Amino acid sequence: MAIATVDPATGETLKTFDALDADAIEARLARAEEAFRGYRTTTFAERGELLRNAAGLLEAGQDGIARTMTTEMGKPLAAARAEAAKCAKAMRWYADHAAELLADEVPDAGDVKDAGASRACVRYRPLGTVLAVMPWNFPLWQVIRFAAPALMAGNTCLLKHASNVPQTALYIEDLLRRAGFPEGCFQTLLVGSGAIEDILRDRRVAAATLTGSEPAGRSVASIAGDEIKKTVLELGGSDPYIVLPSADLDAAVRTAVTARVQNNGQSCIAAKRFIVHTDVYDEFAVRFTERMAALTVGDPMEESTDVGPLASEQGRADLEELVDDAVNRGAAALCGGKRPEKLTAGWFYEPTVLAGITPEMRIHREEAFGPVATLYRVNSLDEAIATANDTPFGLSSNAWTRDEDEQQRLIRDIEAGGLFFNGMTASHPALPFGGVKRSGYGRELAGHGIREFCNATTVWYGA
Repeated sequence: MAIATVDPATGETLKTFDALDADAIEARLARAEEAFRGYRTTTFAERGELLRNAAGLLEAGQDGIARTMTTEMGKPLAAARAEAAKCAKAMRWYADHAAELLADEVPDAGDVKDAGASRACVRYRPLGTVLAVMPWNFPLWQVIRFAAPALMAGNTCLLKHASNVPQTALYIEDLLRRAGFPEGCFQTLLVGSGAIEDILRDRRVAAATLTGSEPAGRSVASIAGDEIKKTVLELGGSDPYIVLPSADLDAAVRTAVTARVQNNGQSCIAAKRFIVHTDVYDEFAVRFTERMAALTVGDPMEESTDVGPLASEQGRADLEELVDDAVNRGAAALCGGKRPEKLTAGWFYEPTVLAGITPEMRIHREEAFGPVATLYRVNSLDEAIATANDTPFGLSSNAWTRDEDEQQRLIRDIEAGGLFFNGMTASHPALPFGGVKRSGYGRELAGHGIREFCNATTVWYGA
């Protein structure tokens, strides 16, 4: 795949970039190692000041980077602005909390004595240079939610971003440089996927984090495992959205639309499978379909646009295959199911609701990365849970019920890294984020995320 900015609203290639050659990659690896030697000795206060500088610069240039993101991957401009604001918030959160999150842990005095020590603690120390392989769908947020904690922990960072968002990738490096981070602390590598293995195997790379597809996760995990290097993986998701009879149906319907089409439907944590109790299914289906069909599809630079184009021509083709397979096997398209007739340029697809899904359909097992929702009718809480768990993924989940017993049962039995009641899945710096099953392992954000790339060192003092 070429390293290029291709406007998904028009299909026009706007700018291309040459991939780094072996000498350039070597120079960046050397700079990262050299930077780590000094940067690891800085204080939390010093790192926090740099990260707050970056947050301020990001906010000052928010509209510019928002337009770059929209141009490169097609998200509506308002959503791109919100993404930039969220990144600034996360940087300040880690600047404020890192010292507390990575403070020395001191065992109970009795345990210290039993261990034969006069005193003891656990100290969190940085691992070194972390390689991040990041996707295009949230091209700023995916990087910042890794980089902010990694940098606050004292690590240095190498970014291999998706090849269709090179200008966003270069912006992040420039942002952190302007904020005052030492040379080599954060570097963007404009390389193709074929270069990842050699970089990851290099002795100067201590660990890796990847957000992306299941095949990409398998590849990186395999290489890192062979090298005995730590990895964090956030892969696909096919999140359930369960609606039970006690739900506030107005709120559930309204939120369901946003939960499905956020980021043009291209979000791992977007609700994708709508599992609705039979007592409220008919009303939910009608109202949900009406709202999906009423969304405005068009130019993502227009403030009135609800859903922009998919990020790539291949992405739209993959989505069409899933929808066509379902319809050919008996699913009903309650709305959408095709390209918009009036938008002949670019990679647009109509918001779509499919009903009558069966296990034989590919969309029952595979992630639909676009504005396509699947509806399931269930007769009980047991059936809702079984349907929700009938997926290889386990990233997040949503459930609408005001019944405390139902909530506790769902907390116990839903197989996912998150469960959001009466609201939409979202990520926040204070809450850990990640999945189970084929959605990956490890956690980002919160204290869990900042400690992923630290050496938890036992420090023991004799009498």
